Amino acid sequence: MNESKPDHLTQVNVTASHEHSCCSSNTPLAAINTAVDVLKDPVCGMNVTVDSPHEFQHEGKSIYFCCAGCKTKFAANPAKYPIVAPGSFAHTKTTAQPANSTDTIYTCPMHPEVRQDHQGSCPKCGMALEPEMPTLEADENPELVDFKRRFIWTLPLTVIVTTLAMAGHRLQWFEMATQSWIELILSLPIVLWAGWPFFQRGVHSIINRSPNMWTLIGLGTSAAFVYSAIATIMPDVFPASFMTMGRVSVYFEAAAVIISLTLLGQILELKARSQTSAAIKSLLGLAPKTARRINTDGTEEDIPLAHVHVGDTLRVRPGEKVPVDGVVVEGGSAVDESMLTGEPVPVAKRIGDQLIGATLNTNGGLVMRTEQVGSLTVLASIVLMVVQAQRSRAPMQRMADQVAGYFVVSVVSIALLTFVGWGLFGPQINSESSWVYGLINAVAVLIIACPCALGLATPMSIMVATGKAATQGILFRDAAAIENFRKVDTLIVDKTGTLTEGKPRLDSIVAHLDYTKDEVLYLAASLDQGSEHPLADAIVQAARERGMKLAKVDGFESFTGIGVSGSLAGKRLALGNTALMSQLSVDIEPLKAKAEAMRTEGASVMLLAVDGHLAGLLIVTDPIKASTAEALSTLRSSGIRVIMATGDGLTTAKAVAAKLGIDEVYGEVKPADKLTLVDKLQREGHMVAMAGDGINDAPALAKANIGIAMGTGTDVAMYSAQVTLVKGDLRGIAQARAISEQTITNMKQNLGFAFVYNSLGVPLAAGVLYPFTGWLLSPMIAALAMSLSSVSVITNALRLRKS
Repeated sequence: MNESKPDHLTQVNVTASHEHSCCSSNTPLAAINTAVDVLKDPVCGMNVTVDSPHEFQHEGKSIYFCCAGCKTKFAANPAKYPIVAPGSFAHTKTTAQPANSTDTIYTCPMHPEVRQDHQGSCPKCGMALEPEMPTLEADENPELVDFKRRFIWTLPLTVIVTTLAMAGHRLQWFEMATQSWIELILSLPIVLWAGWPFFQRGVHSIINRSPNMWTLIGLGTSAAFVYSAIATIMPDVFPASFMTMGRVSVYFEAAAVIISLTLLGQILELKARSQTSAAIKSLLGLAPKTARRINTDGTEEDIPLAHVHVGDTLRVRPGEKVPVDGVVVEGGSAVDESMLTGEPVPVAKRIGDQLIGATLNTNGGLVMRTEQVGSLTVLASIVLMVVQAQRSRAPMQRMADQVAGYFVVSVVSIALLTFVGWGLFGPQINSESSWVYGLINAVAVLIIACPCALGLATPMSIMVATGKAATQGILFRDAAAIENFRKVDTLIVDKTGTLTEGKPRLDSIVAHLDYTKDEVLYLAASLDQGSEHPLADAIVQAARERGMKLAKVDGFESFTGIGVSGSLAGKRLALGNTALMSQLSVDIEPLKAKAEAMRTEGASVMLLAVDGHLAGLLIVTDPIKASTAEALSTLRSSGIRVIMATGDGLTTAKAVAAKLGIDEVYGEVKPADKLTLVDKLQREGHMVAMAGDGINDAPALAKANIGIAMGTGTDVAMYSAQVTLVKGDLRGIAQARAISEQTITNMKQNLGFAFVYNSLGVPLAAGVLYPFTGWLLSPMIAALAMSLSSVSVITNALRLRKS
């Protein structure tokens, strides 16, 4: 790492940088294509597989690399890479579930670390587990079906028991003892069958030492039912203080109504929760069901999408959706990509252009070659990333978790104090024993204090927000990114691929000494063909367009951020910026003025040296994105400080910055320099976001408070970032910030409601206001309020979809 101070960044020699790396890739969204059996190169972070020829044995373990260069660096000093600690194997297989897998994984919305291959309830909070990856073919939630059945079949019994309890004594339909037995018999199926899932979860919460809402419901309903059952079967076991008019009161209706209302609340909650996955299901619904394949004999047939393979040739007719990811090989059209990128203007597609699956072909006929299918398509990758973000936990949730951890124990203690306090000091009301009212109020405390609303407050907001962002082409990696984005006050932006199109074209060539322009291009392109960096690609493409057959370079070496070198036909070649030329003691004075003049016009300039002597210049231009100026204006108006830090020369950087109104510019910075700049700003107290798309941006993206990667950039950059803009449009930053602010406001509303609800509900249920107002809270009303609180939180979170 370059430990020099960032103040030196503007004092570098004026030239253009040219980042080359054997590890680069410009495949859109490659970083979020999580394939089965994928490993990570510990040096550069690239995806590799066990089929890689670059293998190294370290402490008896096989480690795989993307290229020989990374393998050499690792072998020279394994301890330098913390990802591989002595005595351990750093490569972790990622076995993400493919989009079309039949092996469903179930997880908990409140505890995403809970994962299992079958349905059930969460051992920590008792909530119903739901599929980690929603599907369009999914049937209605089995638990929802089960709860509906239990609710419908026992609701008539609950109505009868409640009617008997309320009117039976006054109308004298039965003797008191007989009526108690009737209520007991009718309540048995309600409590033992309809309420059985609640008691199971309550017992599990105690066994797992994770008290939750089911602990309180189980205690409350079982206390009311067991007390009433004993009073019916063995009334003589109670002391005289429990007697009212010579009998012990029973409260079967309380237990029955609490269970029925809890079932109703769970039904409403499960229905509301299902709506939080609507965004994912809408994304899944974008993919067409079939594709039209052109066979090798020229015939065409419509086949199921699952039967499309890499390399297949497909026809996309006007008005049809692009089946999978691929490249245009024939025809031309305008493709509407708004469903994935949020960009409303159709994008022109010609031969060689990339196509994204599920986008809409508007007016022309296209023939495409398939490149990605199944779980490796952009659409599947977006869905996977959204799902992962929805299951992550926001920092704000930690406070709620800590509170909930002590909450249940506190509530049980309050319930016990309520029972004892009323029994010892409470008055008799309507001839009812104070101990009876103590029991009923204690049950009300247990029921109304269920912490479900508190637990759902932030997960529901996160699930809705990530889904909404995905439909606008913004992918948040986790909940922390959503929560922290709104705090950003400083944005560092790269130039190539971030402010500009990232699709540069070779503009001109300047030859020196006895070299011709074609010779300069041939040597530079041969050296550059191992890299997929946009500047390198522009040079290689220009050579191929002129029909040049490029040669293989020996001893290729990459100097990240400054250039590359290698040998060709016995000649030592070097291509890069003035830093590389200076390092190799190459005299650039003869062409320095020409290079400077081109940079003042915003062009990027690469210098070619052969055997230590300057051979020529290659000038590459990269137009500024049409949306960049608008995006930067919006960001500045919201109070964000914008800084450009680019590997290009200072003159080029200033030329582009002047067109965009950027005042702070750092030119010809290395990856370590960008990292140092981020660190400097953070130490000054700024919340820093970094936007970039290249390998040289990866360290700064990882260091920044919020790393923002362009979806059209390299996979290493996207691995390092917390946010990915699918279209690579900087206007997405302002949209992401707005979503962050709306989400945090929504989360605070939910948490505030949960805290206020419990703060007011528990004292009211305990009877604190009775001496002053005569108010008491029935356990049945408490059960209704508890259920509605959860539904209210979810309903409030769903408002984010329309904000």
